[in-house]
Amino acid sequence: MRRNTRKRSNTARRAVGAAAAVAIGAGGLVAVNIYASAGETGASKGSAQNQVLAAGTSTIDCPDVGQKLTSVPAQAKAQVDRELALLDKQISEAYQRLSTSQRAIQQDPNFAQNAIVNPLKDKRKATIDRIAIAIGRVAAKPQGLDALAACTLRPTGNQPAPAPSGGANQGGNQGGNNPNAGVAGNGPVAADFVDITKVRPNVRTPARSARASKGVFVTQCGVNANKLYNSDNVIVAPGVTNGAHHMHDYIGNQDNDAFSSDQDFAKAGTSCRNKGDKSSYYWPVLRLQDGTKEFDAALQGGGAEGNTGRILTAKKATLNFVGSPRGKVVAMPKFLRIITGDAKAFVNGNANANASWSCTGFENKVQLKDKYPLCPSGSDVVRTFKFQSCWDGKNIDSANHRTHVAFADANGKCQAGFKAIPQLVQRLVYDVDAPSVKDNGKTRPFYSLDGFPEQQHKPVTDHGDFINVFDKKLMNKAVQCINTGRKCS
Repeated sequence: MRRNTRKRSNTARRAVGAAAAVAIGAGGLVAVNIYASAGETGASKGSAQNQVLAAGTSTIDCPDVGQKLTSVPAQAKAQVDRELALLDKQISEAYQRLSTSQRAIQQDPNFAQNAIVNPLKDKRKATIDRIAIAIGRVAAKPQGLDALAACTLRPTGNQPAPAPSGGANQGGNQGGNNPNAGVAGNGPVAADFVDITKVRPNVRTPARSARASKGVFVTQCGVNANKLYNSDNVIVAPGVTNGAHHMHDYIGNQDNDAFSSDQDFAKAGTSCRNKGDKSSYYWPVLRLQDGTKEFDAALQGGGAEGNTGRILTAKKATLNFVGSPRGKVVAMPKFLRIITGDAKAFVNGNANANASWSCTGFENKVQLKDKYPLCPSGSDVVRTFKFQSCWDGKNIDSANHRTHVAFADANGKCQAGFKAIPQLVQRLVYDVDAPSVKDNGKTRPFYSLDGFPEQQHKPVTDHGDFINVFDKKLMNKAVQCINTGRKCS
């Protein structure tokens, strides 16, 4: 049964601009000059390398334990989910300490390693041990997880802007006396943007066989105009408040937070025009780094973890379910969960990165994964998520939230044992001016994605989440529409 105390009020979740915001002061994120690499044990080692690291900022790079857990028994799942969420919290806290320890690091080249990275390893080891013990109580105890405890410091490539002449920048903004240039040491930076008109076309459309299911089912669920936000993630961290450490937009189901059950989803209202679609569609918010203090400016998941600036609402959100280029699709099971993209791709690597960035008028030519687009006048920023389109035919989720679904191969074919399902293609359009990268966003501010603080707001970390709560009748209609080559809504 759901606990009555577990819900935060709708007012708190929707009150953008209504709550008084507290400015991030000296406790905010600041540029970090790292003088010692993670592997150093003495101040005398590698002075040249120290100077290279000192020139930029660093972040904390930890192995993603959750992605290594491909099987977790149902009896252990609740504890494992809590422990995985704790690992994320530990990294966030360590990064925040790193970001506010600039003076100590300058005075002692080994401070970051000895006072931040090594204690983080000890905390992670204890947490990972609890994960192994929880699984071992009901199944074979996983081996080798201890090797995932150690983290390293790695340069971000970001160049810290100079502080104002009066001293260190305490306002939480990068760019010295420019309040519009983003979060200090935490991104975005000018190098994260690219002029889309100067990018070579890279879009290829796979050929479709004669048996392809060519229809499209469109569901219309709005753009989150009612401002439903939270920093939870019920798929990855159920039962854990602020499990995402960044703010999400929600459309569709109106009862999605960390404590929502399948029964809650089934009973909830929906922003979708067709009330048979109570699915939950959510993604990290996009913000304009214009100095605005949002309702979450002092909150975890918001400004306290480096997610600052004005939250932008998409001017348009399109949700299309499309078919397979190889044949017919089958119905998705109710409550199927799919995550596309990787919120930790900056440190994890691009293996699971999937979201794409482009501009209106350029989408059929250029899609970007690791850069924010600078769109020409009259063109809008576009985020596109093409979700996995193959399902294992059994499970609505998996331990790492990936192995129960998969992408089709280059020819559009699902791997053995998987079935083609309607593919969600989600497109978000934003009316936001191209930032002025030459003056570090002073004239026109940067925009950026919310994310885990150590991920530096990199565009490659964009991701989308989907929980299918179509009723059976509507799902069957969607499948029939797609398989017969029609366009329906």
